[in-house]
Amino acid sequence: MPAGPDPQIERYLRHLEHERRLSAHTLKGYRRDLSVLSNLPAAPDWAQIGSHDIRALAARRYREGLSGGSIARLLSTVRGFYDFLIREDVCTHNPAKGLRPPRTARRLPSALDADQTGRLLAFEGKDAPDIRDRALFELMYSSGLRLSEIVSLDLDGLDLAQGLVRVVGKGRKVREVPIGRMAREAARAWLPVREGLVRNGETAVFLNRRGGRLSPRSVQQRLARRALLQGLDRHVHPHMLRHSFASHLLESSGDLRAVQELLGHADIGTTQIYTHLDFQHLAKVYDAAHPRARRRGD
Repeated sequence: MPAGPDPQIERYLRHLEHERRLSAHTLKGYRRDLSVLSNLPAAPDWAQIGSHDIRALAARRYREGLSGGSIARLLSTVRGFYDFLIREDVCTHNPAKGLRPPRTARRLPSALDADQTGRLLAFEGKDAPDIRDRALFELMYSSGLRLSEIVSLDLDGLDLAQGLVRVVGKGRKVREVPIGRMAREAARAWLPVREGLVRNGETAVFLNRRGGRLSPRSVQQRLARRALLQGLDRHVHPHMLRHSFASHLLESSGDLRAVQELLGHADIGTTQIYTHLDFQHLAKVYDAAHPRARRRGD
C-alpha cells in the first residue's frame, strides 16, 4: 500500500493557504517541491535529514536538468518548510539554511519598446470585442496589471472618476494603481457596451460574448492575434505588457521604489531586473548612434 500524504506537509500547506493566503497556483508549486523532498530516504523523519541530504538532492536535480532558478525555488521551499517545523517543535535545525543554488544566467523579460506598444494599441473598431479589447489592453499597459488581475477585476475595483484601479495581486494583496488618460477613455467607451452584454448579474469588468467573465486564455489569444493584425513581428503575451509598463516607467522616471509599489513586488530585487532592461535599451541606442560603436562594414 502506498503511503498517504505526510501530515506535516499537509499542515504546512494549510498554513500557506489560510495564514499566508497563497494562491492555488503557488500552492501547487510548493506541493510539487515538497513531494521531491518527501522522496528522500530519511523522510518523513524530518529531524534526521541533514544539510548533506539537501545538498545531494539539489545536485541530483541539477544533473537531471533542473534550472538554477527552479533549484533556488526548491531550496526556498525546503527552508520555509523547516522554519515551520522548527516553530512547531518538530525539528531543531534547518538543513537548507545557507545552501545556495548553482548560478545561472538570469533571463530578462521580453518587453515592447514605446513605438511597438503604440502600434499595438493604435486600433479602432465599432463592434463589442474591439471596443472591449482596446480598453482591456490599454488598462493592462497603463497600470502594469497581471493577467490574473485583469480577468478578476470587478466593477467596484474600477474608479474612473479618481483614475484608480484596485486589484488583488499575489498573496491576495490588494493595491491601487493609477489609470492613464487613454486607458480611462477606452474604459469609458467600453462600459456602456458592457451593459448590453452582461448576464446574470456578472460583476466582471471584461466580458465575453455570452456576458460572462472573460477567461485568461481568451485574453492571451486576443492579444496575440491583435499583435499580428497590427504588424508586430513577434509573439505578444499579456505579461509582456506588464514588462513594457515597468521598463518604460523606469526609463522615464528612474524611480525604482515607485515602480516596485506600482507592480506590487514584495522584494525590490524582483523589480531591479528592469534596470537591466533599461541598460539594454541604452546599449542599443549607443551601438546604433555612436560613431565609434558601429561595426565595420555597417
